[in-house]
Amino acid sequence: MEIRGKSAIITGGASGLGAATVRRMVAAGARVIIADLNEEAGVALASELGEAAHFVATNVTDEAAVKATVRAARDHHGGLDIVVNCAGIAIAEPIFGKKGRHDLQRFARVIQVNLIGAFTMIAVATEAMAQNEPNDLGERGVIINTASIAAFDGQVGQTAYASSKAGVAGLTLPAARELARFGIRVASIAPGLFETPMLAGLPEAARLSLGQQVPFPSRLGRPEEYAALVQHIVENVMLNGETIRLDGALRMAPR
Repeated sequence: MEIRGKSAIITGGASGLGAATVRRMVAAGARVIIADLNEEAGVALASELGEAAHFVATNVTDEAAVKATVRAARDHHGGLDIVVNCAGIAIAEPIFGKKGRHDLQRFARVIQVNLIGAFTMIAVATEAMAQNEPNDLGERGVIINTASIAAFDGQVGQTAYASSKAGVAGLTLPAARELARFGIRVASIAPGLFETPMLAGLPEAARLSLGQQVPFPSRLGRPEEYAALVQHIVENVMLNGETIRLDGALRMAPR
């Protein structure tokens, strides 16, 4: 799908991987809804990018809020062609340890945001995309989700996060198969260790140490590299139903 002139929603678009994707899509000629809970950062990014970007406060766990965000894409940009689900949270908590067992509400919250939130956006966006006129290749839309290498290499303490991201990877193929009849492609990216707000709080020495675990390049991934893959998936019609690891050949150890 050609990006220029298309309408996109990027969840978690105010920072990290999402913000880099917003910038990449706008640079490629898209009009973008920055969907995030961080109003200050979202409004600042929209102001920086001008008329091509609008911020919409979005809680992906709230169906009404997701519907309002899709309506905003229609109202501001005339429709919806591309969705990139970057919104997510992470916790580290053992199933059972010195402080007792894993808190069930915190486990459920991670699943609610990372997996159910992504599915809610997929379902609501599909309803809008299915009304689009197909392009010359028969495409009506592209949906890209964010999984994680934790889906495959989850570490000790990552049961909630790894479960949620495994769910994202698991829904990719059946969603792509189901939505093929509408000309809507679905793919996912599974990033490795990236320079994101989730790692920003670590000391510099710790971040350098994490980066050195990556076989090549031996550093943390850059959000711009994630965004570049998003662009390629959108533009390459044969990329469908796949979860692509973006990790420099990293395979996480148990701890």
